[in-house]
Formats: sequence, structure tokens, C-alpha cells
Amino acid sequence: MLQRTLYKKQNIDLSSAPWTMHEFFAGSGLVAYGLKGMFAPIWANDISEQKAAVYEANFGYKHFELNDIKNVNGRDLPFAHLSWASFPCQDLSLAGSLGGIHASRSGLVWEWLRVLDEMEEKPRILALENVTGLLSTNGGNNYRVLHMALVERGYDCGAIVLNASHFVPQSRPRVFVIAVQQGYEIPAYLTGSSPCWLHNKAASDLGKTLPGWIWWQAEKPPRRHSTLKDIIEEAKFDKDTVLPLIPKRHQIKLNEHDTIYATGYRRTRHGEQQLELRFDGIAGCLRTPEGGSSKQYLVVKKNNEIHARLLTVREAARLMGAPDSFVLPGSYNDGYKAMGDAVAMPVAQFIGEKFLIKLAEAVYND
Repeated sequence: MLQRTLYKKQNIDLSSAPWTMHEFFAGSGLVAYGLKGMFAPIWANDISEQKAAVYEANFGYKHFELNDIKNVNGRDLPFAHLSWASFPCQDLSLAGSLGGIHASRSGLVWEWLRVLDEMEEKPRILALENVTGLLSTNGGNNYRVLHMALVERGYDCGAIVLNASHFVPQSRPRVFVIAVQQGYEIPAYLTGSSPCWLHNKAASDLGKTLPGWIWWQAEKPPRRHSTLKDIIEEAKFDKDTVLPLIPKRHQIKLNEHDTIYATGYRRTRHGEQQLELRFDGIAGCLRTPEGGSSKQYLVVKKNNEIHARLLTVREAARLMGAPDSFVLPGSYNDGYKAMGDAVAMPVAQFIGEKFLIKLAEAVYND
């Protein structure tokens, strides 16, 4: 068992819900927060002490196990109606090693399946989350092997792609695999016979060839009205030294505006460092703060002045849909990592409201 450092807690109550869940790779707990009132986490785990500190500072530690999933035995877990697993993405991300679903980090999904196999009574509903590379890398084979592993265990499933930009001003597309134990009737209004707005090309191609595929469908959320400007807090602009790295084409765009808020990452292009900006009113996808180009800069032009700084941890939390009351203990890097590795809270809420709660009512009240 790993050591934990306890922080002051506000103990948001997640226990009042009609259904229960296991939360694997729980991170900072934004999934549990998003599913509040729908699924109460009765067991959660993660290996990261920094993320555990965030989880426990907000939700307490009674149901949280700080441990390597390799040490978890399914026979020891209480029964839950849902198993959620946001397994590591590094080997499936285009920004990562692309080692694939059998590599050391993303391959931990097989440990989750092992734990599932060890349970005396498996949950009838499963949900997995990862980057879109799960569907597209290795010609789709990374997803195919996972899909077939679920089918072989008696589940039908389908993958959808949902971008956090529907809810918050951050571009963050993610894949959600929703699986239901075979033999239970799924409400007809939750499924279709072909792709919809929730399926990108990779998902559409996979769904047309895989057995046991479910074409999940739901209405689009209302149009988002918040922009990057709405999440900005007062903070010192102390990174003006990066402004010369803005490429000429982006300098021209800056000059076209009297006031504008833009974000950007440092990238190497043709052997030179550049600070590439986006001007669409939303932030780029948050990352974990590892490496020189992993932190996102904010560039603001106002009153004929242009200044730059890094996004604050609170701004990162706002981009993930977390309220300002959400506690973020530890260092800047700790908080930034907790948010950069999380599931956007309103996305989890959407998945819960549109699919998971309705599936639970169907398959457990039959």
C-alpha cells in the first residue's frame, strides 16, 4: 500500500445516489463529481499520490485506495452497478509513445479486465474513457482488441467521441466506451442503426465491422456561450519573454484585434521554437505538466499591449468544469497535472445523464 499525505478536506457528499460505482484510475475525482446524484463511488483507486490528495481533499478517503491496480483483487471489492475506468492514455496519444494498448501504461486496461474477471458478480454496465487515439492508432486495432475482449466477457458495447468544448471553452475530444452485459434490454431511444454526431470517422468505420457494436445516440447539448475570457482570473503576466516566439502569421492575427484572449503551446517547427496560438475563444487541450512544451500559455492583447503568462491552476480547473470551491492542494504542477489528466466534469455528467443512469434503470429494474 502506498503512503498518503492527508490534506484539509471539504468532503463533498457523493453518497446520495440510487446506484453505485467502482472508479478505477480515479485521478482527481471529476468523474465522481460529474456523476454526483447518479452513481455513488463505493470504491475508487489511483496510484498517484498527487491526484489522491486532490480526490481526498474534496471527497474524503473512506472509499479511496491509493494503490497500484496490479495489487487489486476483484474478489475484495464490494458489488457495484457500474465500473468506470479512465485508463492511462500515454501509449495511445499522438503526443505520447504510441506503444499501443499492450504497452506498459495504456496496457493497464488489461489489469482492469483481470479485476473484472475476479469479481463474483460483475457490474452490468461498464464505461471506459481515453483519448481519440484509442480508435485511430494502429489502424483501429487498439480498439478492436479491447472491444473483442469485452464481447468475449459477455458485453455488447460501442464507442462515442465527445468534446469538452460542448460545455467548456477547451478543445478536449475524448472516447467513451459504454458496455452493457448481454441479455438485458437497452432502451431503444438510446441507440440507433448508424453513426450520429457522437461518432467520428474512426468510430464509424469500426462500428460497421465489429460484432456486438452498439450505435449509442443522444441529442446534442445546447450551444455553449462561455469563452476563454470568462475563465480568466487576475494574475501577473510574467512570461512576456515568449512573445517573440509567436510566428508571423499569428502576429498578423493579433494585430487585427483591439482586444483578444488566446492560448498557445510552444512547439518546435523546422528546428525553431514557436508559440502557436489559437484565436477561436477556446483553450487547447490541457496536458500534464511534463516537458518544456506541456504547459499552456495565455496571451492577452488589451489597450494596445500584449502580455503572456501560463494558465493558472484555477483556470485549468475552470476549463475542466470544476467549480471554484474545488480544492486543489499541493504545488502548481500537482494541480495542473490533476486537471490535465482528468475527465471534464460536465462531460462525465452528460454521459451519466444521457446514458448511464438510464441504462442502470433499465438493466437493474428488469
